[in-house]
Amino acid sequence: MLEIKDLHVKFHTRNREAVAGVSLTIHDGEILGLVGESGSGKTVTAMSVAGLLPRKQCSYSGEVLLDGQDLLHADRSILRKIQGRQIGVVFQQPMNAMDPLKRVGEQVGEVLKIHTDMDSDARKKAVLEAMEAVELPDPEAVFRKYPHELSGGMLQRAMIAAAIVIRPRLLLLDEPTTALDVTIQAQILELLKWLNAESGISMMFISHNLNVVRKLCTHVAVMQRGLVVEEGDTDDVFFHPQHSYTKHLIEAIPSRKHTAAFGKS
Repeated sequence: MLEIKDLHVKFHTRNREAVAGVSLTIHDGEILGLVGESGSGKTVTAMSVAGLLPRKQCSYSGEVLLDGQDLLHADRSILRKIQGRQIGVVFQQPMNAMDPLKRVGEQVGEVLKIHTDMDSDARKKAVLEAMEAVELPDPEAVFRKYPHELSGGMLQRAMIAAAIVIRPRLLLLDEPTTALDVTIQAQILELLKWLNAESGISMMFISHNLNVVRKLCTHVAVMQRGLVVEEGDTDDVFFHPQHSYTKHLIEAIPSRKHTAAFGKS
């Protein structure tokens, strides 16, 4: 489905590459966890997949293939047909990603306005169904609200609704639970699991929280200084880490030893 081949990205203002030769594959229905400390290249990798690289500010090479079609070097007109339609993106700070002057329902349905010929009634029906799917209470009321009128958890659910309303094949999730409390975080993770199982949506889930990654992801890749230093099935990586950096990340989990933090229940 998605293949990243020898991806290199270097911003003109930095001395070293943000991504230094990353190769990854996400298969249909797979949830790939991308972990590593801040500055390891996780978000830049996802931006390359989403077609959101600021091309004038960086040099880049390699391939990002979606069903064999290269996205990294594709013309912007081609990317616009893919963005939102086949690839959905959920950001860490939903309040910053939404227009404060537009109602939530309008923003959730924007991708339908761009990529389909649905009339307004059909779009609203699809938006309400997506809101119901992500378990937003009283979708009709949420549809009419502005972003500032929703709690953080509700706003993140609205962002996920916006990303899935057109049923894309791939979701890119950049630290989507970091700003949420533990209870809401657990609810969002269960929602993502359900979406993956119910709709078969593949996901790239970026996080620095290894506990979250193990609960959600079927496959994990560990990044350090722009490189993938280890990857494999989630349990294999967590229970039998091979790279010293991976071992360090696991050992650094606060107040828990490896066996306590990742022991199977």
